[in-house]
Amino acid sequence: MQKKWLLVLAVVLILLYPYLLQSTYFRTIGIFIGIRAIVVIGLCLLMGYAGQASLGQAAFFALGAYTSGILTTGYGFSPWLAMPAGISLASLVALVVGWPALKLRGHFLALATLSFGLIVYFLLKQWSFLTGGPSGLTGIPALYVADLRLRTAEYYYLVWMAVAFVAWLSHNIVHSRIGRSLRAIHDSEIAAECLGVDTFRLKLQLFVLSAAYAALAGSLYAHFIRFFSPAAFGFKVSIEFAIMAALGGMASIYGGVLGVATVTLLIEVLRAVVPLVLPAAHAVAAIETTTFGLILVVVFIFLPDGLAGGIQELRNRFNARRTNIVRQAKEAKN
Repeated sequence: MQKKWLLVLAVVLILLYPYLLQSTYFRTIGIFIGIRAIVVIGLCLLMGYAGQASLGQAAFFALGAYTSGILTTGYGFSPWLAMPAGISLASLVALVVGWPALKLRGHFLALATLSFGLIVYFLLKQWSFLTGGPSGLTGIPALYVADLRLRTAEYYYLVWMAVAFVAWLSHNIVHSRIGRSLRAIHDSEIAAECLGVDTFRLKLQLFVLSAAYAALAGSLYAHFIRFFSPAAFGFKVSIEFAIMAALGGMASIYGGVLGVATVTLLIEVLRAVVPLVLPAAHAVAAIETTTFGLILVVVFIFLPDGLAGGIQELRNRFNARRTNIVRQAKEAKN
């Protein structure tokens, strides 16, 4: 019952956010939180439930963005057709990459996905005839419904509708027979195989699904920002996604959203405060990197299950204490 009320409260806050904070700046932050949340939910499924370390989500994010951007600017596609094309391409690439990569385990898999992300990043910079090279893509069309252009407020609701769908789908996967198989794989692949679970097939399916999520987010990002360069999809972005998942709680779909919101807001605060204290141009980037490192250290030591796990532990302690008080009151009454 408490979870349902918390979910209702979260939905109400999300719906009222554009009206409570009517500034375009705050609405834009809300859109970025939603876009990143789609990527991180997929990462939580892959890393938190299946136990497969991936550092290449920025590459699939880029594939979705660039496919939508190239098809709409260079070939006259409608954005509503270009977005599914980006998701399909990213899924196909994930299938090709994941087939050999997922036969690796532990840090070898992380290095393989990291290498893939670097390859995509350098291809985006070198293929100037297609991607615009370091200068990036410009003139990407905005999204329209009929003849109505989606402004910031409307785009906010579109993005969070996508977040709701992705979270709903992921929740159903986690609480199904597939989810139980994923948890078995996370605990021990050998034991899961002995129980009849096709571990490689499930890992590959989840890898493709997380790539599709990232491509969806990339397409939404492309038609909102309408200009981007390869710098928006570098190694640092993959690390940020991983930090968001770890901070929120990798074994929690909704914890991933919480981690995204926390890190995004922290970045905005640092960008506003650091220049006032340290005027040097490189200070913000240095402080961001240091802060992310400190966050990871604190999370791994004090919150191994992330913010979602910490909140759940507090709830369990509160419920246990309340139960003890009720029991002691009954004993005293008797």
